[in-house]
Amino acid sequence: MSRSNKLVLLFLAVSILSISALAEGNYSVNLSADKFLGNYLVNQSGFTLYYFSDDGSASGVSTCYDDCASKWPPFYAETITVPDSLRTSDFAAITRTDGSKQTTFKGWPLYLSSRDQASGDLFGNGREDNLWHIVDPQEQPQLF
Repeated sequence: MSRSNKLVLLFLAVSILSISALAEGNYSVNLSADKFLGNYLVNQSGFTLYYFSDDGSASGVSTCYDDCASKWPPFYAETITVPDSLRTSDFAAITRTDGSKQTTFKGWPLYLSSRDQASGDLFGNGREDNLWHIVDPQEQPQLF
């Protein structure tokens, strides 16, 4: 194979990879996977999304404010775009008591963890008396 053909093939391969990477970045919520924990939700930057067990007793209303919200920032995406493996109908928005918006999944308010410093980090899972959890889209119960 000639050098110019190799360069053309290399250019095509890089172009295809760039296009698929751009397509993945268009989702406001996506899936990631861990070999031990399975699939879980992430935001558009690949940061893990969590739910707070105590929100279940409040029927989908956030119970995390003040110091809690500084450790566990509420996640909000104005427009939900997801890959085919997720359903946009599972997502909604609530208005928090402070007037800000928060995205929910199957009724559960979604949060980020201040412990996570890079995409793919899972440092929030099981924290604070096992009240914080990754969101497994297949296993997450519907709140309402």
